Amino acid sequence: MNCMLVKYASEISLKGLNRRYFEDLLITNIRKAIGNEFRIQKESGRIYINGYSDDLAEKVRKTFGIIGVTKAEIVDKDMDKIGEVAIEQMKLLKDVKTFKVETKRADKKFPLQSLEISREIGGMILKNVEGLQVDVHNPDIVVNVEIRDKAYIYTKEIKGVAGMPYGSAGKGVLLLSGGIDSPVAGYMMAKRGLELVCVYYHSHPYTSERAKEKVIELARKLAVYTGSIKLYVAPFTEIQMQIIEKCPEDELTIIMRRYMTQVAEAVAKKENAKALVTGESLGQVASQTLESMLVTNSDLEIPVFRPVVGMDKIDITAIAREIDTFETSILPYEDCCTIFVPKHPKTRPRLDDIRKSEEVLDKEALIANCMANMEIIKVNNL
Repeated sequence: MNCMLVKYASEISLKGLNRRYFEDLLITNIRKAIGNEFRIQKESGRIYINGYSDDLAEKVRKTFGIIGVTKAEIVDKDMDKIGEVAIEQMKLLKDVKTFKVETKRADKKFPLQSLEISREIGGMILKNVEGLQVDVHNPDIVVNVEIRDKAYIYTKEIKGVAGMPYGSAGKGVLLLSGGIDSPVAGYMMAKRGLELVCVYYHSHPYTSERAKEKVIELARKLAVYTGSIKLYVAPFTEIQMQIIEKCPEDELTIIMRRYMTQVAEAVAKKENAKALVTGESLGQVASQTLESMLVTNSDLEIPVFRPVVGMDKIDITAIAREIDTFETSILPYEDCCTIFVPKHPKTRPRLDDIRKSEEVLDKEALIANCMANMEIIKVNNL
């Protein structure tokens, strides 16, 4: 028989009395990813799924908290049978010159120690597979043997995305634009267990329906990892036009950012979320100087997480490519952050000056109207 053997992060195993909560949530998330067709079992730091295919492995490995998945052959705890399977697995591998055997002996009643098992199985492989040598330091392949209720033998392991089970760290609101940075920021916080609710600011007719569809697609890319995402589409035209008509031009960007975060905070209160998440990177643009960030957040009651704040565009782009959001992010459809940009925006705004400029705006009415006309979209994974 064979199964999918799933390894999860050691960070989960170290949760003490809370370990079971994290393990059960992880299994629930795997179940959401693969459906009810397969049986899932948990035992001593491992999860077993009674089936294997490349598509199934891809879904499981993208579940946050998983560090690796592999196809394991299951046999009785008999050295000859273990050796037979290990030999067959090695014969199927191409371009392998060196190997080693690693054994995990969870069943302490098994008569041989881990090193003894590895030594014997390695000897069987050397006798029966031509052209191989043992290299315990840098082998081409590792033959893994786990002695549990049965013996599990496997070689190739597919790397998982790691992190913590999605939803284990509460809920946050991601300010999702059509750019490269914010989807990466959302992914990074989701990887730490934060459940995401997204807000996109749509300024019809200045931003097109294609720009909106682009953001929906980005949310769908994130949902590959999270299962599903609730996306709020905030009608931002009235707020933006009021700012443009009544506030100093060089302060437009910072005031607009303040309204964005305050609308997001209103969504957070509605969703019982405890933090905001943005894709800001320190010094990247005028609204992301230290002074601008301070002024942007000054009237918020909840914290703002900026997971990419210390990263440059090369770093962020590398992650965007890895999670398959980059090509969508660079589509040429503008969002409200890239229209009506002042020629010379303030890079070191003063909070008192910004608050004085905002006095001409009816903040409560503008935010209330925006909230009343939100479109809510449930975005599912691909």
